[in-house]
Amino acid sequence: MPERKPRKDAARNRAAVLAAADTLFTRCASPDDVTMADIAAAAGVGKGTLFRAFGDRVGLIRALYAARLQPVEEAVETGPPPLGPETPPLRRVPALLDALLCFKLDNRHLALALEGTGSDSPYQAEHYERWHTLLRATLDRLPGRPDSDFTAHALLAATRADLVEHLAGKEAVPRDTLRAQLAGFTATVLGTSAPGDPA
Repeated sequence: MPERKPRKDAARNRAAVLAAADTLFTRCASPDDVTMADIAAAAGVGKGTLFRAFGDRVGLIRALYAARLQPVEEAVETGPPPLGPETPPLRRVPALLDALLCFKLDNRHLALALEGTGSDSPYQAEHYERWHTLLRATLDRLPGRPDSDFTAHALLAATRADLVEHLAGKEAVPRDTLRAQLAGFTATVLGTSAPGDPA
């Protein structure tokens, strides 16, 4: 019986830490401003609890990002069209990119923090490899497309967190405009018509 209490406490502490980190990253001016000490204080736990649960700041950011992204990943892995695996590739690729853009717009500082964890390059981050693999595999289903690896990189570049932050933050480009611009760019790359284009 005594073993259950630590597990409950650990689960409660983890939830409190993720909630506190979520709030801090949402409200911060820069993701670099959020420290482990800030998160521990906001969650009402000791810093040692954070390090035991997540290893380090990068581990905590990854855990929070994964928790936030879970509904999107479930839709991609097992959901219906347009994100699910049974969707035709010419429809699925734009939908995947739109979902990723919307996620980064809704989680701008968290996405910036995560993409800054890939050593000297965001391309080394684990989440980038997952999205690249997914896009490349979807593009591979298109006949006569030998450049799916590069095309996946090029399309993902349009959703980089630093670009999203620059456009949505500094340039104040409206969300709908960004989504339409990404759809148009994707259509150009794929050689299809963007939504709203004359047939």
